[in-house]
Amino acid sequence: MAGVGSYLKKHTEALVKDVGIEPACELTGKSKATLGRYYSDNDEHADRFMPVDAVAALEEASSYPHVTAALAELKGITLSFDERRRNTDGKGGINQDVIALSQRFAMLMAEYNTSIDDGVITVNEAKRLLKETLAIQQVLIDMKLHLEEEHG
Repeated sequence: MAGVGSYLKKHTEALVKDVGIEPACELTGKSKATLGRYYSDNDEHADRFMPVDAVAALEEASSYPHVTAALAELKGITLSFDERRRNTDGKGGINQDVIALSQRFAMLMAEYNTSIDDGVITVNEAKRLLKETLAIQQVLIDMKLHLEEEHG
């Protein structure tokens, strides 16, 4: 359970940092110290986790549902999170999807090539790789939806 707890605490920290510590305090009604305990890796705080209502409030304000995604990953569930294309109607069909997939894959390979150049993938490089893999996943979901719509 220590591994799971540590994993959730890292994602809780990412959520708080995404929103910002001051806004997180306002949204949750918790102090900086209390929020810090929720993601502290000190043994004395090992059994402290952020309440679900606080997670929900922060994820509403965050750029990504960090804790929800972590919980889903632990259960083997894939989430579909889409913040792209806010100014488009999603049309274009399968041909557009194939082009987007090849572009995203090229971006992933370029990021990987840069990341592995020194033989070590840093935390920031891993985050960029993860972002690209999530983007590819979303393109594949779009492809699936377009295929179902056109031929389902």
